[in-house]
Amino acid sequence: MPAETSVVAPGTLGADAVKAVLGDVDDAKLIEIAELQPTLAELEQAAIWVAGNGDVLAKEGRPLTGTVAAIVEILAAGEEEEEPPPAR
Repeated sequence: MPAETSVVAPGTLGADAVKAVLGDVDDAKLIEIAELQPTLAELEQAAIWVAGNGDVLAKEGRPLTGTVAAIVEILAAGEEEEEPPPAR
């Protein structure tokens, strides 16, 4: 009987690794991100962008593109922007 093959491409990470890097992510978003088959570097870059430190990466020549952009978009979907308190 042949051994089971992994559905995750070499060099990419599955749902457990996604959760380890990004923290508490709901299951639907977790699956969607895992389906992108991101690398560790892409997950780490997305985590930095989501934390609000994307300007640091942009200055280093690593703009928000490709898989990283898709991950950030998935994480941001459904998140409500906090509105500033009304001015007095």
